[in-house]
Amino acid sequence: MTDVSKEQVLERLRTVRGPDMDGNIVDLGMVSDVFISDGKAYFSITVPAERARELDPMRAAAERVVKEIPGIKAAMVALTADKRAATGPAAARAPAPPPPGRGASDHSHAGHSHAGHAHAAPGQPQQRAKSGIPGVGAIIAVASGKGGVGKSTTSVNLALALKANGLRVGILDADIYGPSMPRLLKISGRPQQIEGRMIKPMENYGIKVMSMGFLVDEEVAMIWRGPMIQSALMQMLREVAWGDLDVLVVDMPPGTGDAQLTMAQQVPLAGAVIVSTPQDLALIDARKGLNMFNKVEVPVLGIVENMSYFIAPDTGNRYDIFGHGGARKEAERIGVPFLGEVPLTMDIRETSDAGTPVVVSNPEGAAAKTYRAIATRVWQELETVRGKGARGAPAIVFE
Repeated sequence: MTDVSKEQVLERLRTVRGPDMDGNIVDLGMVSDVFISDGKAYFSITVPAERARELDPMRAAAERVVKEIPGIKAAMVALTADKRAATGPAAARAPAPPPPGRGASDHSHAGHSHAGHAHAAPGQPQQRAKSGIPGVGAIIAVASGKGGVGKSTTSVNLALALKANGLRVGILDADIYGPSMPRLLKISGRPQQIEGRMIKPMENYGIKVMSMGFLVDEEVAMIWRGPMIQSALMQMLREVAWGDLDVLVVDMPPGTGDAQLTMAQQVPLAGAVIVSTPQDLALIDARKGLNMFNKVEVPVLGIVENMSYFIAPDTGNRYDIFGHGGARKEAERIGVPFLGEVPLTMDIRETSDAGTPVVVSNPEGAAAKTYRAIATRVWQELETVRGKGARGAPAIVFE
């Protein structure tokens, strides 16, 4: 295979422009150092944080043109926030979460009948009992403030790592619009209905799974309003025969919208795990998730830094392509546990896409051991929270 140089990659990237830009992304100084290993290219593009979502098509275009270079097998491109956009007094404060169902969620649905303000009702008791799921010892939410940080991959490997550590585990795919568990766990078919209205969950690799992806074809467009999302989530939680589980991992959709508020309001979450990447852009959004769980008094068990660093497979050298340590610093700043660093590797990505997550496909590998260590810390934090006594979540009133 012909070796590809950084200069060839940069030359191809000079064909990429963003909207309303006078030049290409290379000449404008937006492209980080390019790293090439084993025919795979890694780099980031620096953009203003407030334009990240708008400029994601530019990131996709950069990935596409690089993959078209003969000799390049794959490209991994991330958007990194312009640090100047994260300075000043406003950046020092964690932003308050937006109204439910509005712009912060990756799935924004204008016109929800409940899209008002959420708050504890005046004069109401601050604690409210919420019925649990029969047989399920603890429910843990895995969340992120934005998409593209590897939350679902983290969720599935965390669930499998908890199972590898000797626990009975289930996983609920709460992303109604973009369910990923059928693919990540290589499960197809429809779940069976058993006695009454109960549904038998699907299963693979020793964990029980429920996802909207089992009930609706992948090509079908989901156009649901908030109440329908709430109803679907409650059915997948309470009308599924989970059996006896030590822990149910809930893979949340990205953002701070309907699904998260429904779970926090109606389900006794034992805690939440926040997934972020090292760069400022992801951390800005991660704070929204942290604030949302804090506001509804769900204990944050800790932060995982995904895509933390890259180890070149040919030399063993380490590269901090997307920055490093930002999530650890954020955890220290706000006083929540730091659960661990997951490296950026093609192995994790390729095994996830193939439906054979790295924890089961290479259980003795470094990545699997990292996930198992994170799972151990999550369980320890959960036991600590239980020892202190779980805080009841406030009643939430939608106006």
